[in-house]
Amino acid sequence: MKKIGRLHVLTDTILQSRFSHIELAEQAISGGADTIQFRQKDGSTKELIKIATGMKRVCSEMGAAFIVNDRIDVAIAAKADGVHLGQDDFPIGLARKLLGNDAVIGGSAGTPEEIVTCVQEGVDYVGFGPIYATGSKDDAGPATGIDFLKQIVQTTPVPVIAIGGIDQTNAAQVMAAGAHGIAVISCVCCREDPEEAARKLHDIFSTDS
Repeated sequence: MKKIGRLHVLTDTILQSRFSHIELAEQAISGGADTIQFRQKDGSTKELIKIATGMKRVCSEMGAAFIVNDRIDVAIAAKADGVHLGQDDFPIGLARKLLGNDAVIGGSAGTPEEIVTCVQEGVDYVGFGPIYATGSKDDAGPATGIDFLKQIVQTTPVPVIAIGGIDQTNAAQVMAAGAHGIAVISCVCCREDPEEAARKLHDIFSTDS
């Protein structure tokens, strides 16, 4: 099984504008993030490729995996380590054909049925949530809660990355529920010191392991 990171930080320049995607990647990795995900819906394809290429370089130099959300073309152009795909994004099976077996492919799911579909289509991990209420993603569904997360972890044959409303106050609870890892946005990107924010999350993993 491929190595799937435990602390995924999704960089964001909509919720905050002080730091660029590349700057956030650098700070998050310095704080202990092992996976960086680039998610941006707006901008020209050339612009996205330029940003992603810079992020890939930073991730490679600093020893973190680089994942692109949705945009297969951007992932290929930037030589990303993989992609993360939502339920309405690029088909997982086709992504595998284009990216090859070595690429890491994650899929978003909010229900057991969606998890089954992701697994059948060949994902390496499932991003499940939202665990708690979140304002970082407009199309996030209702919060599932910790008890449901425990059930999901027990019945899902691939690593489960919990997402949605997770921060330094509840990450330990999420990990105690059995999640392989967490994916976060605002609790790192929107903090005054993203590196320190990531470090506080990383410390929770260190305690957990």
